[in-house]
Amino acid sequence: MGRATPFMAMLAVFMAMLAVFMAMLAIIGLSAATATAQGTLNLYCSVQIEWCQAMATNFQRDTGIRVNMTQRGSGETLAAMRAEAQNPRGDVWFGGTGDPHLAAGEENLTQAHESPNRAQLHPWALTQWRQSKQRAVGVYAGAVGFGINTELLARKGLKAPGCWSDLVDPRFKGEIQVANPNSSGTAYVIIATLVQIMGEDPAFAYLRQLHPNVNAYTRSGTAPIKAVARGETGISLSFVHDAVTERNAGFPVAYATPCEGTGYEIGSMSILRGARNLAEARRFYDWALTEAAQRLGFEAGGQLQTPSNKAAPIPPNAPDLSKIRLIEYDFARYGAAAERKRLIERWDRDVGALPR
Repeated sequence: MGRATPFMAMLAVFMAMLAVFMAMLAIIGLSAATATAQGTLNLYCSVQIEWCQAMATNFQRDTGIRVNMTQRGSGETLAAMRAEAQNPRGDVWFGGTGDPHLAAGEENLTQAHESPNRAQLHPWALTQWRQSKQRAVGVYAGAVGFGINTELLARKGLKAPGCWSDLVDPRFKGEIQVANPNSSGTAYVIIATLVQIMGEDPAFAYLRQLHPNVNAYTRSGTAPIKAVARGETGISLSFVHDAVTERNAGFPVAYATPCEGTGYEIGSMSILRGARNLAEARRFYDWALTEAAQRLGFEAGGQLQTPSNKAAPIPPNAPDLSKIRLIEYDFARYGAAAERKRLIERWDRDVGALPR
């Protein structure tokens, strides 16, 4: 028994030291977990899914903030924000045409933010920010035009269109796809473009004349150019950078910009009013305006929009906006919620209700 006493004493000391060591490990582990879990961000994303995923993945990697991402068109996102206005589920909205972002700001669905990175942006991006009373900032730009499946039109002996006026020719009956403006910001930009070029009544007369040549009004703004790439339709009304993306992927796709002139989008970003994770939303907003973040559209999915950060390079083969006949698109007027609602309702009555 006497010999066992020193051993038992040493064992007691060892066990005490082990307990202290385990407690220290627990503290270290808790600290590491806290450092890793830096919060949560609920991201609404209205660009292509590959780009959305790259934004979520890289922001999470750079900050440790866990990202829950929902991807859908800008029209659908605006509708969801209206439905959730009293209990917002999202924190920040990235991408999609600028008009619904301006409408969301006017309806007090978003909130102002003054990013320290705004000095890095092109003037057109800051114009969007000022017009929206600091509620939406430009993150990219792209022009409206025609996507063309060159092989399909050649087989049918059809000359590709080069002007808005060409599209209503009976030779293109059933050959054209365009999105539905109720769900697609792209489609709304097209309608607003035609109204600014032609005047409102002539523009809707044109859309009614175009209707027999349209085989589908798709839910998504990118669906028509993807149908062109697959050979399901000969022509799409799309942003021309999406046509180049499909061509770069190996499809027989070309594009044209209308001889009469065309409109363009300023893809935007906004923070939702009532965002539950406001600090994380502001951090994402600032991060998304950096040169590194603005490379991700091209690097992740070959997207060819013109970035708003002046240091971010224009992607290879991207359409050069300086060489396209762009109209002086009135973003303030056509981004207003009442004007957007009125024009879409008129499209529903005058065009969407026409028999197929």
